[in-house]
Amino acid sequence: MNSFTVTKEPTARPANDSSPSELAKLIADIEEVLGRSAAAVDLDVGKLRDSLRHKLATAKTGIAEGGRRISAVATSAASATNDYVRRSPWQAVGFAAAAGATIAYLLARRSGERA
Repeated sequence: MNSFTVTKEPTARPANDSSPSELAKLIADIEEVLGRSAAAVDLDVGKLRDSLRHKLATAKTGIAEGGRRISAVATSAASATNDYVRRSPWQAVGFAAAAGATIAYLLARRSGERA
């Protein structure tokens, strides 16, 4: 069985960090490993490499589709909020004032617990 070595060690990532930049780094690391394994001629390694490439392409497509859906929902919510504020400006001002007072109360209470 032929073997190959990967000289770049994977970057340690906290298990709870799932930021988009970390995901992009993970995808780049996987693509680099796949590229470096291209010289391996073992049949099992080739099958694994092809399977990883397929799963990576599927994951990229899913991530892109998820981003498009999130963008569409956010745009729709922003439009609905804009329409509501234009129809009922004083109610929107009252809601914003109530939300601000609630947040201020919670923050003051939280900082009082730390003292």
